[in-house]
Amino acid sequence: MKILIGDDAPISRRLLEAALTPEGYEVVFAADGNEALRILEEKDAPRLVILDRMLPMADGVEICQLIRERAGERYVYLILISAEGQQREIIDGLDEGADDYIIKPFHLSELRARLRSGRRIIELEEQLFAARELLRTRTINDPLTGVLTRAAIQELRVNEIARATREGRSIAIISANLDQLEVINDTYGHSAGDAVLVEAAQRMRSSMRKYDAIGRSGGDEFLIVSPGCNGERAAVLADRLRSWAKWNVSS
Repeated sequence: MKILIGDDAPISRRLLEAALTPEGYEVVFAADGNEALRILEEKDAPRLVILDRMLPMADGVEICQLIRERAGERYVYLILISAEGQQREIIDGLDEGADDYIIKPFHLSELRARLRSGRRIIELEEQLFAARELLRTRTINDPLTGVLTRAAIQELRVNEIARATREGRSIAIISANLDQLEVINDTYGHSAGDAVLVEAAQRMRSSMRKYDAIGRSGGDEFLIVSPGCNGERAAVLADRLRSWAKWNVSS
């Protein structure tokens, strides 16, 4: 796991790197507060951060405050380090968003233990994020075919029609259904019918433009929304969808 250490003392940085690298951490350094903030704005920014409270340019407490104000989607675990052990200093740091506070001098074993706690919190947050994304995907995408659900495609249809009306652009709405799906279900079983639905949906989706959308509006029914598509192009698209999704039941 990547970890940012904000400290302007080279000796302290080397000591922390020597202690944390064997633990599997990828250590990134910042010699002042501005550099620390720049690193934390990067796409793959560290999620674990150790900050010296008296860091130049922007001190550790200010950085904690700024990070919490941004309230990014992914949580950043912040640990402040200070040579000052006054209770007021500790309370101020925690009030401004620090998750933990360590007083110098400290044992490296203590720091490792506190980092393990922070790591567990981040890993738990990752699990919650993954679960939320899975729930969102299941809400938006049909669990069988992977295309949009009925509610999602209908909402998109309404929004795209409104935008096309507002901008004076054309839009095509195509309804498609699979013939003889009931025959397939009765003859070969519902698992075969499901396989047909999945294959047909994949074929139709692969024949569409990237900015077209397809959703399952019923058992064997699909709805395609194609922004910027006039009547002539809509007929061509519909015919392409029909030919790509064609299925020979006897096979």
